[in-house]
Amino acid sequence: MLFHDIALIDKEGKTREHMNVRVSGAHIEKVEACGNSLEEARAGGGEVYDGRGKLIIPGLVNNHSHVPMTLTRGYGEDLTLYDWLFKRIFPFEALLTEEDMYWGALLGIAEMLSGGTVSFTDMYMRIQGIFRAVMESGIKASLSNGLTGDAQTRLEETAWFRETETLIKDAKTSGGRVIPNASLHAQYTSAPELVSQLSDYARDRQLRMHVHLSETAGEHQECKENYGKTPSRYLADLGLFDVPTTAAHAIFIEGEDYDILRDKGVTLSHQPSSNLKIGSGLPDVKSWRDHGIRVTFGTDGAGSNNNLDMIEEVTLGSFLAKGMHRDPLLFSTGELLTFASRNGALAQGREDAGLLEEGYRADLAVIDMNGLKFQPIYDYGTSLFTNANASDVVLTMVDGKVLYRDGDFTTIDIEKVISNVYRIRDEKLATLASGS
Repeated sequence: MLFHDIALIDKEGKTREHMNVRVSGAHIEKVEACGNSLEEARAGGGEVYDGRGKLIIPGLVNNHSHVPMTLTRGYGEDLTLYDWLFKRIFPFEALLTEEDMYWGALLGIAEMLSGGTVSFTDMYMRIQGIFRAVMESGIKASLSNGLTGDAQTRLEETAWFRETETLIKDAKTSGGRVIPNASLHAQYTSAPELVSQLSDYARDRQLRMHVHLSETAGEHQECKENYGKTPSRYLADLGLFDVPTTAAHAIFIEGEDYDILRDKGVTLSHQPSSNLKIGSGLPDVKSWRDHGIRVTFGTDGAGSNNNLDMIEEVTLGSFLAKGMHRDPLLFSTGELLTFASRNGALAQGREDAGLLEEGYRADLAVIDMNGLKFQPIYDYGTSLFTNANASDVVLTMVDGKVLYRDGDFTTIDIEKVISNVYRIRDEKLATLASGS
């Protein structure tokens, strides 16, 4: 497939117009200046995509999500975090089966594909249902179940252990599209004895780690009071960061935390919409970057966002940083795209993804900038994280396969998905109402 006469953002972050991007198999074969007409290109054989008025980017990586939480979208509005979790989300989630997870994940995957996301890092439960949805849809993912438990919990006796062991086995059949992770839900939902068990397990199985870190002021302060340490120091001392780790939120990290996270190679993932909606606060992403910590973006779950629009998430994160530091130069378009694509791919361990360069995986998204809100265009690249959102994405490709194009999904029966999502909603609400 040839993307003909299209704009792109190069590795220096500069916009280059009138470019050709050729895909062969699962990889990008050639990126070069457009030297022929559309008619001449079509005469050469193969599919030719008319890129006039459009921008092509490396596909986005949602580096922190709970994708089946599409099933709880809109169910817990205008509540405190505690009431949202304990009165709405936890009771609803307790009723969800592996089959429910499959349908909720398919809905979230469809939403992400329609917004240019090609891979996601997920923490949820009953993950075999999510694995099935990933494999059927064609998207990529790093999957894990967020472990919780007290000092008496024995890792090998938990449902978490059984699910993770099954995922490790199943992922070997995925052709590299699914990467199994270990995951700790958070410091405050686990005992130190369990964290140590998990750290040993992840090292033994050579798994990456995923964790919520210092998301609220309360949990951060409570850890300091209980253990005399910040959550970052506490988890580092228990060995959790001895494997490559992605930590979400990190709103209240302080002092030596920055050095610990940098020295341990921890990736920090920013979820501005969820942080704002739940009222948790905002991290200083500039300080993350300035301390040499890898920065990525994620949407969090649709229950607390309420969408999975990565373009909107990056735009919001950019504007917040500019406002917090009163610096309109934070961050450049090229840097933001790196956060949202290349850094996300690296955090997952995908060295051959996240760049629009020859030899890299053909994980791509095309944004149509012919709409009124983009006119007049001075620079396609700088319009990405100022004007665009998920609805402007017109094509998403993963490993050279088009999975979404002009409102249609090539691997997902979206009407069937929506029908089952409403069935699940009605069944769970009826069960909760009956008290059974």
